[in-house]
Amino acid sequence: MTPKHPSESLTTLTDLVLPSETNPLNNLFGGELLARMDRAASIAARRHSRRIVVTASVNHVAFNRAIPLGSVVTVEAKVSRSFKSSMEIYIDIWVEDRESGNKTKANEAIYTFVAVDDTGRPVEVPQIVPETELEKQRFEAALRRKQLSLVLAGKMNPHDATELKALFT
Repeated sequence: MTPKHPSESLTTLTDLVLPSETNPLNNLFGGELLARMDRAASIAARRHSRRIVVTASVNHVAFNRAIPLGSVVTVEAKVSRSFKSSMEIYIDIWVEDRESGNKTKANEAIYTFVAVDDTGRPVEVPQIVPETELEKQRFEAALRRKQLSLVLAGKMNPHDATELKALFT
């Protein structure tokens, strides 16, 4: 399989925050943002693998900034690292100021998707070759995040988590 660059999976979704999508404080519901992130991450994973993909986990979500009614929200997702059949998708959420047009990073998330065949069995995906400094940082950190998830799920012995051990020795 030919390796791919993260930029090949880049998915950008831009939408407006409508009244039916807000809480009593007139901010975007967290669940609505999660759904938008899941859709963007799904498209990014499919672009990378060219297969059917399913959400395996939501590894991290940071709701750092409320997103008010009427805001223009941009969700950017791309594959940060791939493993055998799974792909880590890093998602950045941007809010555009209504008056100036300046974009500010509001939130971020990390999802994991698995590529599957028509029967739902996992299939191999291409590897990732990061290009930018940020892509390289996210690529390197992805293995630590994967090992931590496996250790916490009881699927990996902590002694075998070499990337995690390297942080502490």
